[in-house]
Amino acid sequence: MKKIMIAVGIILSVGVIAAIAGYQWLQNSPWGPAITLFADETRVENFRAMDQIFPSRYIEPSTDVWEFTYDERPLPSTYRWQGENHGVIDFLERTETTGLLVVQNGRILHESYYQGNDETSPATSWSVAKSFLSALVGIALEQGDISSIDDPVTDYVPELVGSGYDGVPIKHILTMSSGVAFDEDYDNMLSDINMIFVRAFAFGTPMVDTIAQLERVREPGIYNDYISSDSMVLGLLLEQATGQPVSDYLEAMLWQPAGMEAEAFWNLDRTGTEISFCCLNATLRDYARFGRLYLNNGQRDGNQIIPADWVAASTTPQGSHLEPGDNPDSFWTLGYGYQWWVPEEPDGDYLAIGIWGQYIYVYPRYDMVIVKSSTDYWFDENDHETLALFRSIASHYGEQ
Repeated sequence: MKKIMIAVGIILSVGVIAAIAGYQWLQNSPWGPAITLFADETRVENFRAMDQIFPSRYIEPSTDVWEFTYDERPLPSTYRWQGENHGVIDFLERTETTGLLVVQNGRILHESYYQGNDETSPATSWSVAKSFLSALVGIALEQGDISSIDDPVTDYVPELVGSGYDGVPIKHILTMSSGVAFDEDYDNMLSDINMIFVRAFAFGTPMVDTIAQLERVREPGIYNDYISSDSMVLGLLLEQATGQPVSDYLEAMLWQPAGMEAEAFWNLDRTGTEISFCCLNATLRDYARFGRLYLNNGQRDGNQIIPADWVAASTTPQGSHLEPGDNPDSFWTLGYGYQWWVPEEPDGDYLAIGIWGQYIYVYPRYDMVIVKSSTDYWFDENDHETLALFRSIASHYGEQ
């Protein structure tokens, strides 16, 4: 028995040493930064240097910048949440804010950066990128590259024939109502959202191959279930319909015409395809220009970049299962348009949301755009409170 225990101890020790050595090797390999992507001590730096972690395609800025003017004013000191006053600065610190930008009528009213970020830092979008995808689908529809959002997506992405997406109309994918099963649990290492990255980067599996294995669990168009595979399908749709990588199409059709000031980039998988459900990287000012474009019904200085009817449709729930509030046909209390969120008790406002606390908030009533970047671990719990903060900031400036 003693010999057996010694042998077991040796085997365990060797296993531990091998695991440590393997982990250290991985940390020093090209995959090292990805392993610690969300670690507390590296998250802030990683979120502004995603092109050093993942392959990327760069997006050139405009030679005709859509300028902001400056009329900087102090933030309100408090906001209302659940019937009580809370400190604005305290909330920004608690949610690990890296940048906050408030723009009204093309004027920057407030701009502040934290944790080493500044106005030149490319903040990663996470799922805020989905709202850019929506705009590009609207443009492609206007250009005739997509005939109708009633078309089955498999008319454009034949690789998905036989999958859960076979025959699903594009409009149901835009509204996260595809009926396809996809586990979006970030805390489960074996969830679909995590495994799509593992397959793409550890094994080089094209994301379309992973998505082609997904199955349908309900009829399309009856239930709003937030799944990033829907947005990845939109990226594949755009690439095949336009004949261009998503980044190139964004650059030509939106980034340069809208007068974006800085170079941006979109992270890619190992096959050179945009990770289109996330991972656009840009400055807060350029995110604000995107929101400003929506405020102006898709126009910049009289140039219609995004169709006005698309702006209206994409920021409005298009079915009962997409309405905000306590909705039995939706997974959450926020409403949904075409890859845009609609708040509870809506007042014409809408927003793009990304994990870890990324936001573009648009409030037409006050002609206001607010952009926030963060590294907030508790982002899910803080989304509603962040919306309350945005509404408070907007009314504070808008009623002055």
